[in-house]
Amino acid sequence: MIELDGVSARNLRVAELAIPPGLTAVIGTNGAGKTTLLELCCGLLLPDEGSVLVDGRPPRETDAALVPAFPGPSLLFSRVADEVASSARFAGLAPGTVATRVAEAADAVGARRLLDRSTRYLSGGERFVVSLAAALAGRPAVLVLDEFDGALDRESLAGLLPAIRAAGARYVLWSTHDAELAARADHAVALESGRVAATGDAALTYFDVWEAVG
Repeated sequence: MIELDGVSARNLRVAELAIPPGLTAVIGTNGAGKTTLLELCCGLLLPDEGSVLVDGRPPRETDAALVPAFPGPSLLFSRVADEVASSARFAGLAPGTVATRVAEAADAVGARRLLDRSTRYLSGGERFVVSLAAALAGRPAVLVLDEFDGALDRESLAGLLPAIRAAGARYVLWSTHDAELAARADHAVALESGRVAATGDAALTYFDVWEAVG
């Protein structure tokens, strides 16, 4: 389990929350605290108060990867193949293993044709896919996708779900505004005004609430 206890960070306040293994959709209106929750779970952000544990360990002691909503500024290399290889290389893997990881990750997300391209000239959707491939090549235990529906259409996103499921991450958390995509997850967490409003199937009913209030 990913367990949050007495957490305070930015505008987010979580008395208690347990996120099971599998795919979890994090939903909420703008400013609800979705990004903050995701960053806490992967260790990018530390809580001001309280604790966050991944299977009993702090997130920073767990292999975790974050694909941000706007990955352009976070791309480190000018060539796509080097970007996809980055997480595996930083882990100190042998060159042959890195090459295999790159090929497998690129094939999984349909990015093989991009490998020789410059990251500078990628579209927003292509940057997201490349950033996702780089994360998958590292084979993290915790994979976090911020604004999963921000750069790609629903059909493209749905097509990536099998690859994400097959990647082997014990926990996959994504934030989304898309009710249909959220329903494809194994679990859901709904946030409102920096608080956990509901979890599980009950969380998905909040899409109707938010639509009703405009």
